Amino acid sequence: MCVGLAIEREATALREVAMRIAREAGDLARTVRDEAVTDGAVDTKSTETDVVTAGDRAVERLIRQRLAELRPGEPVLGEEEGGEGSKLEGLRWVVDPIDGTVNYLYGYPWYAVSIAAQLDGRSIAGAVVEPATGRIWSAALGHGAFLGDKQLRVSGADRLDLALVATGFGYDRQRRIEQARVVNQLIGEVRDIRRFGVASLDLCAVAAGWLDGYYEVGLHRWDWAAGALIAAEAGAEVRVPAQGSADGLGDGMIVCASPGIAKELTEALIRCRAGEV
Repeated sequence: MCVGLAIEREATALREVAMRIAREAGDLARTVRDEAVTDGAVDTKSTETDVVTAGDRAVERLIRQRLAELRPGEPVLGEEEGGEGSKLEGLRWVVDPIDGTVNYLYGYPWYAVSIAAQLDGRSIAGAVVEPATGRIWSAALGHGAFLGDKQLRVSGADRLDLALVATGFGYDRQRRIEQARVVNQLIGEVRDIRRFGVASLDLCAVAAGWLDGYYEVGLHRWDWAAGALIAAEAGAEVRVPAQGSADGLGDGMIVCASPGIAKELTEALIRCRAGEV
């Protein structure tokens, strides 16, 4: 898809907006955390293990308010308050107010705020903030990916058996059982596997070369919209769920990896999902 010249020129400006709001949202998530996870401030969504806190809701409200001020009239798709989920045309903001809510609930400091601008369903700018550390990851289409002011580049991994790969698990019991089966088969194909519980930061870790690859089934658009762009702008090969199932992986999987192992990881995942390893 060709990005319109006007939007391409605006990508860096959109990145600055995403960074500015993500910083503010990250500060709010951190400062309200103690009261946001008390009894009565935590609910569940798809299952009893799929939690949402008062912090998630407060952060998304702030992000929507600030976007309305800085980018008036532009639609927003957010994890907690929804939006036009099936409409991809035009420019739209995609927001995960707290990615890694279970970590946030338990006080584990690996969670993030993720904000992306998408044009016709494709990410063109985005930012991911780690509130606990203040680190900010960002990218604009065609302009590279950054951790703070440092430009990012993926690892030079070229052997899957020496690759460090991350994954994640869903909240539905049957999905988790199937995901565990795939991990059980893949573990013999790689150096090791990590599971941090924050898709956006897993994608950023690939961008930084801290991981060689990452895959997961069942993510929503807000989980990957910013992180996938950051990884791609750092040189990763990224296959997002919306790309369909022509490659044999099904339409719900994201795969992100250094170019030297991307094909090998994809082929291994196909074998593992089919039980052929």
